Amino acid sequence: MNGPLELLPGGGRGGRRTLAEHAAAELHQLILSGELPSGTPLRLVELANRLEMSQMPVREGLRRLEALGLVEIIPHRGAWVRDLSLEDLRDTHETRLALESLAVRAAAERFTEADVEKAAAALADHLRLSQAQDLAGARDAHADFHFAVYRASGSQWLPRAIEPVWQNSERYRFGSPLTAAMIEQNRSEHQAILDACAARDIDGAETALRSHLAGAFQRITETMTSRQKESS
Repeated sequence: MNGPLELLPGGGRGGRRTLAEHAAAELHQLILSGELPSGTPLRLVELANRLEMSQMPVREGLRRLEALGLVEIIPHRGAWVRDLSLEDLRDTHETRLALESLAVRAAAERFTEADVEKAAAALADHLRLSQAQDLAGARDAHADFHFAVYRASGSQWLPRAIEPVWQNSERYRFGSPLTAAMIEQNRSEHQAILDACAARDIDGAETALRSHLAGAFQRITETMTSRQKESS
């Protein structure tokens, strides 16, 4: 990723990871890919064997993921991947709307040519990786695009406040193949955000962002509802 997110596992400075950062990054990917689905118990011995490291960095890695809201840890009971639910999805969506609307409005007010270039490059990567069905790479490029916009706000705190709810929402992006229609819709929605920011259209940027988030929320809600009906 271009400029790791502040709390993202494996985001150590200088290109070097501690063992705890490595453990957090590996577990983070396993959770977001669905290999460790919601509700999965996270047993230290099993995870240490899987990651081929001692239990201490794995324990610290789990604490980092707890800070991101991906893992729940209760003393003397253990740790597990947080459950997915429609209630949590809605709470996450509404929190993202509030925080990201603030960030995109502030960004649009001061967007520069350098900001345009950075966001446009991430958007091009997202399109290329989506077309290649590289879901993990596309997910990283998607984050690169949004946070290139949010960092342009000039706020030190808004991107940090956004990241935990962002990471939680990423768990709801089920790893299904991307259709051509989905890829084009994503590209169009992101381009609308970028165009409004580049034009310093504050209200337009917020409207484009809210439309983008609302569409994603609706699609994920429909997917979850359908799956719940199939399993009942």
